[in-house]
Amino acid sequence: MNFNFSEEQQQLRDTLDRYVRKDYGFEKRRGIINGNDGWSREVWAQLADLGVLAVGLPEEYGGLGGGPFDTLLVMEALGRGMVVEPYLATVVLGAGLVARAGSEAQKADLLPAVAGGDLRLALAHYERGSRYDLARIQTTARRDGDGWVLDGHKSVVMHGAAADRLLVSARTQGGISLFLVDAQAAGITRHDTPAQDGHRVAEVALKGLRVGNDALVGAEGAALPQIELALDHAIAALCAEAVGAMGSLIEATVGYLKTRKQFGVPIGSFQALQHRAVEMYLHAEQARSMSYLAADKLGASDVAERRRAISGAKVLVGNAARYVGQQAVQLHGGIGVTDELAVGHYFKRLTMITLLLGDVDHHLALFSEAMGDLP
Repeated sequence: MNFNFSEEQQQLRDTLDRYVRKDYGFEKRRGIINGNDGWSREVWAQLADLGVLAVGLPEEYGGLGGGPFDTLLVMEALGRGMVVEPYLATVVLGAGLVARAGSEAQKADLLPAVAGGDLRLALAHYERGSRYDLARIQTTARRDGDGWVLDGHKSVVMHGAAADRLLVSARTQGGISLFLVDAQAAGITRHDTPAQDGHRVAEVALKGLRVGNDALVGAEGAALPQIELALDHAIAALCAEAVGAMGSLIEATVGYLKTRKQFGVPIGSFQALQHRAVEMYLHAEQARSMSYLAADKLGASDVAERRRAISGAKVLVGNAARYVGQQAVQLHGGIGVTDELAVGHYFKRLTMITLLLGDVDHHLALFSEAMGDLP
């Protein structure tokens, strides 16, 4: 496996790092998450201008043709700045699903608009009581003339209120199918809620929602494998985001240890605290290695191999995120949990990343089962 980045990838990383440090400071982020929408249209347009929204999309549809490692670089940079705009929901999940499973007409209609920053997408899949069981879908879609009627309820839809179109999973006679719907259509009700980490999630109710036959994404009843693959891409992206957030936390903590004085000397001169800072760094580097492995295995032809890598990464990155976050807060003392300091915000985001799309216990069980299937 070659994890050396190309010159173009290094330029992408440097450009995003400069943008996050210069134009997406902590105070600006606080203002954004406290606003009515919880994300910034101005920032979204800037990301489009930088080409970030086009990185992982096919070139024939206005993208730059990047792969999982390009998405990794983007998510790592967004993690360093705790960027709250709906990149994961729109580009990784929504556009990724359309690019892999959509019709030519759907791709041509949606993907250039996503790349240009004119369209936002969200995947509405999880439901109340389903927890992490992807096949537990009670939302229904029944045929009605030359179209479909959808009824059901979707929970914790990442950036669902910001989306212009929703990708909704529903149970049909053939199995689980996926439908592309207008988020403003009659029959849809969305309730936006801020999560603990500043991101937004939505409850989405569908009642008698009528869509045409062209709303079906892929073949009827064949959506579940595509949804599983899309969520694996999202998990790998979340792991990369966590690596970026941990890097910023370590940088802030080491800086604090060098400047905070006790007994007339910087507390960073105390050997016990030096050891804790080194342990933070080791955990973060292990997480980085697993994040790279997860990105690499997204293209594996063996689904079981892909799932082992994804679940293994989610477990190790989740444990590392918890350790680094806790140590950062403790080494900062009382101010580590205040709203005015970025440290507590990073810890909240890392905690949410650990829970999103399967917590450590869930993925540890999946990994154990997958290891048991090895010859």
